Amino acid sequence: MAKAYIDGNGGRHGDVRRVVDAGPGWDPVASDGGRLTPVPTDETKQVNIASIYALTKYVQERSCQIFGGAYGVDIVALRMFNVFGPGQALSNPYTGVLANFGARLLHGQPPLVFEDGQQRRDFVHVRDVACAFRLAMESPRAVGHTINIGSGHSYTIRGVAELLAEAMGVPEIAPMMLDKARAGDIRHCFADIGKARELIGYRPRYLLEDSLDELAQWIRTSRAMDRGEDARQQLEARGLVT
Repeated sequence: MAKAYIDGNGGRHGDVRRVVDAGPGWDPVASDGGRLTPVPTDETKQVNIASIYALTKYVQERSCQIFGGAYGVDIVALRMFNVFGPGQALSNPYTGVLANFGARLLHGQPPLVFEDGQQRRDFVHVRDVACAFRLAMESPRAVGHTINIGSGHSYTIRGVAELLAEAMGVPEIAPMMLDKARAGDIRHCFADIGKARELIGYRPRYLLEDSLDELAQWIRTSRAMDRGEDARQQLEARGLVT
């Protein structure tokens, strides 16, 4: 889904979709060509789906809500942002960017970063996600709602790759900027978690910068195949990289 932005006058834009080949730079711009600044996305933002992956997630969410309304079943939809933590599949390059980077670094290879690496994401620890599920199940006020579950922080993808390399003891392995974009990718994606705080008392405890040593230790003791380059070549062969 496209994310929320504000323009130079403080106006909010909730229906923004960039056109990668329309001009210089990777960030979307306002209709008048003005600069847009990304802001945390809340649950009320208009849906603007740009990929099959996003569509399937939205269909699942709405299907559950419609079922719950029709049959009197209590439903809460949690929208997870980038989940990370020990136990994540390292050999599947589609499970998450940190798992992908970790597999690359484990084999002495640079993380592959699309665009210029300045795109921002929200990383939420799996322990905080587990806590959020329990809180949602135990909170009557949450019934019928859609709730963001993130960390409330945003990080550049390049910065994350560098932080993980440092945690794994290989700071000399710099990420490789591909200067290409994947079809359907959004530029920035980070959560407004105010609703989660209000309705279920959610308070994330495990920030990315405080949890990478644990993740790095788990990666170092795991067996993983580096399939990042294969995945990139497959995307390019199917015309999904521009």
